[in-house]
Amino acid sequence: MTAAASVLVVDDDEPTRAFVADVLASVGIPARLASSGIEAMQLAADERPSAVLLDISMPGICGYEACYRLRELYGPSLPIVFVTGERVESYDRAAGLLLGADDYLLKPLSQDELLARVRTLIARAEVEAVPFTPREREVINLLGEGLSGREIAERLVIAPSTAAKHIEHVVGKLGVRSRSQAIAKAYRLRLI
Repeated sequence: MTAAASVLVVDDDEPTRAFVADVLASVGIPARLASSGIEAMQLAADERPSAVLLDISMPGICGYEACYRLRELYGPSLPIVFVTGERVESYDRAAGLLLGADDYLLKPLSQDELLARVRTLIARAEVEAVPFTPREREVINLLGEGLSGREIAERLVIAPSTAAKHIEHVVGKLGVRSRSQAIAKAYRLRLI
């Protein structure tokens, strides 16, 4: 996550906003807080958040409408997670996902689950924003199959030095230091 990017926490319940902000701050993730969908839209228009944690039942603009508007504003690259204690049925969760949410958390929130989901979605969004070439995507998949640089070169019918260069680019774009870290991160982010 970039230093300026923050998670937008939208909930009409002040203790929930404070809890989420404290949890995020404990791992160095900044948060901006909104108590309504209208306030959330204003904050999101001022600065693109790295992710949005969005309650559904709020006065004014509900979470579903805010999700729809955020998707119009930033498209599918913005991670949005519904957080609710009221809309907990499977059909509620399905509706939220169909409206464009990436995930759905139920209250009371688990600190560990909240952090795991937020970190994963932010990291995935950052990686998806990286412009991998089609060849680099092929290399990521072949690394995931456990192929060596020489085997990748043979499979792609390219020189071993070219395969090594592609692997170097993939490692760099994933922000890691080794092939094994690249493979682990690619699996974690579901790139392969």
